[in-house]
Amino acid sequence: MSVALLIIAGAFVGALLLGIRARAGREMSLEQWTVGGRGFGTMLVFLLMAGEIYTTFTFLGGSGWAYGKGGPAYYILCYLTLLYVVSYWLLPPIWRYAKEHRLFSQPDFFAAKYGSPTLGLVVALVGLVALVPYLVLQLKGLGIIVSTASYGAVPPTLAILLGAAAVTAYVTVSGVHGSAWTAVIKDLMILFVVLFLGIYLPLHYYGGFAAMFEAIEAAKPGFLALPERGQSPTWFASTTLLTALGGYMWPHVFVSIYTAGDARSFRRNAVLLPVYQLILLFVLMVGFAAVLQVPGLTGADVDLALFKLALQSFPPWFVGVIGATGVLTALVPGSMILMSGATLMANNVVRPLRPAATEAETARLAKLCVPVLALVSVGVTLHGGETIVQLLLMGYNFVTQLLPALVASLMRANPLTARGALAGILVGVAAVAATSLGGLTLAGLFPFLPGPVQDINVGFVALALNLAAAGIVSRLDRPRRG
Repeated sequence: MSVALLIIAGAFVGALLLGIRARAGREMSLEQWTVGGRGFGTMLVFLLMAGEIYTTFTFLGGSGWAYGKGGPAYYILCYLTLLYVVSYWLLPPIWRYAKEHRLFSQPDFFAAKYGSPTLGLVVALVGLVALVPYLVLQLKGLGIIVSTASYGAVPPTLAILLGAAAVTAYVTVSGVHGSAWTAVIKDLMILFVVLFLGIYLPLHYYGGFAAMFEAIEAAKPGFLALPERGQSPTWFASTTLLTALGGYMWPHVFVSIYTAGDARSFRRNAVLLPVYQLILLFVLMVGFAAVLQVPGLTGADVDLALFKLALQSFPPWFVGVIGATGVLTALVPGSMILMSGATLMANNVVRPLRPAATEAETARLAKLCVPVLALVSVGVTLHGGETIVQLLLMGYNFVTQLLPALVASLMRANPLTARGALAGILVGVAAVAATSLGGLTLAGLFPFLPGPVQDINVGFVALALNLAAAGIVSRLDRPRRG
């Protein structure tokens, strides 16, 4: 067994032990397991939210897109900054309402706000559909990290299976407490590793950042700019805005809001997190450094760019450190995704069918749902060929369809009825499914439109249809209610 693989295995074992330690002295009720007893302070909320945002996407997807796409990768820097601006106003009222009504999941919020269990069920199903590609993202990342960092000693399929088993055990044992405390170690490691790689590699191979960009531009003219068509400035702007609006609509990110001890934590984090997200700049630098040093990666293999360059640049022990850091970037969000998905299934899909079920019974059922969701995600992982960023963007298009109903529910006079909100979500999700599964774009649907308009992210079309359907149904519904 190589030293790199030993270090990665040590990270898995250490995270599991930390999870067991984090739950010590606590009875894992549904409230403790899912939202940590609603008592996390500013720092733990910060690390938990950062842990869900800085995932294997940070390690592999960001560098992979910089390597494969060039200029369009900069959208990653922009959307997270806008996301935190939105959080300053959006999160405190969500937290206050959830605490007052003792909510456990995202569907609970919608069901309570609109007085509609049916709406809550639909939100739960949308969340589950969106969470699968996000969990697939983490498992794909784990497979890449363990297989590559072990120098091929562990095949990717085995790495994915082992990773899924480890995450399942971890989340079942520790719940959100383990995720929060593991995030502390993960963030310290990712800060060191990413800053080091993003500075060292451009200096080592090119002599500096300017020289690196000059060499790339000479070898691949226009690569560092946005293309005129496809991922053009219109695509860039619409994708940045869409992902910023949908960032807190992910079920596992939404439920992390409930863990805070007070609403001020979110506004402090809205100031701190944009600085922290500068780490992604150095991830992009690694991808750009790999463009000329490990040429020829195409398709889903672009996600290997960081590790391919690391393998030829560092000794095995440091590759193991990089791999261990990558494992934690998958473990923290992966555990939150599994836990949120299992809670949705138990609390918002099954429990309404069994009204007499107690909270303790629901908690046990949620833990039983963890391996089920993990197995489904493993199946999708082993049979899917999309890159990590493509998986993330598809999920974003789904969850963003929940935004209009959420924002309307926070207004003093909600302009939407329960049936209107339900209609909007269903129409928006149907539009996303049709375009994603059919590979449709605005250019294909409306070839007569001007080029820049054709490049608008199709998720915006779904969002427009969502708003239209919600408004029309609510308008027709109100006279019958009056």
